[in-house]
Parts: sequence; structure tokens; C-alpha cells
Amino acid sequence: MAENIIENEEAILTEDVSALSEDEIRKRIILLGFNGDEQLYEHFRQRIKEWLPPANSASLRGSVVTNARYKDGTPFDSKGEGTSDLDLTFHGAESLAMFGSYYIPGFHSKPLGDKDPDIATPELDRFRRELQAMVGRPVNIHATADVYMYIRDFFGQPFFMIVEPEETENNSDTASTA
Repeated sequence: MAENIIENEEAILTEDVSALSEDEIRKRIILLGFNGDEQLYEHFRQRIKEWLPPANSASLRGSVVTNARYKDGTPFDSKGEGTSDLDLTFHGAESLAMFGSYYIPGFHSKPLGDKDPDIATPELDRFRRELQAMVGRPVNIHATADVYMYIRDFFGQPFFMIVEPEETENNSDTASTA
């Protein structure tokens, strides 16, 4: 494991996410989802940045952000290391177009994961599996319109942006199949 970047782990893990700064949320995500390995987090982020269509973005949401499962409050990885998933959400029309199954058509996809690997393009599922191998835990991917994430945040389902749209502006048309 890489050098631990967290100075006050207990506070980072126990505080309500709404009381944390952006940097503290980032540290929580690295501690929980990436075993405290900042380089692994940056590699994950970089790979997503390279893969996304131009001007699309990505966020993490769910228990890696809150340290509690939304449905029942169960702590992240409560069943053992690597058992909780990373809920990755892509933002943008091109990302939405990669899916064939939606909760709200054209607005919010169903999750691409091990349970439903055929609801999106084969390229996206291969990429999801690449990310899973990289981080050693399940990765589920949604796609959504930006406004939907802000609605979720309003209802207490926070998210953390890991790739901003301007970071993917110069991606080529072939970036998502790399």
C-alpha cells in the first residue's frame, strides 16, 4: 500500500459528508475506495479522463463518498476489503448514448455492472472491467444528464466530481474505444 495521505482518518470517516471540505471528501474517497493509495486514485482518474468522449465528465457517488450505504447505512466495505463497489457516473449526451437501458430514457441510465453487463456497449463494459481490475473491487457505471446529479445532491445523495468536462475537451473521437 502507498503512503497513507490521511492525517485524521477517524474524522474523515465519521464526519457527515456535508461537513467535509472538497479536499476531505477526496481524501475519504482515496482512503475507502483506493486503500489510501493516491497514485491508484490518480491512475483511475486519468484513465477515465482519457476514455470519456469530449466535454463529458465523471463523478463518484454512493458509499465511497458518504461512507454509508444509502439504503441501510451500512459502512463502506463492511463485508470485507474490496466488497463495496465504486459507483461511477458519466455525465453527457455521448455517455448516455452508450447505454440501452434507462431509469429515465435520455436522462439517467440503469447501472452497468456484473449483474447487467449487456445494457451498454461492449466497449464500455470492457472499460468497466479494466477499471475493476485496476482497483480490485466492483465498479458500476451510470450515465446521466448533469441536472440529474444536482437533483440527487439536493435529496441527500451527494457526489464528487473526479473528471471535469474541460479535462476531456481535447479527446479524439476514438478516445472512448482506447
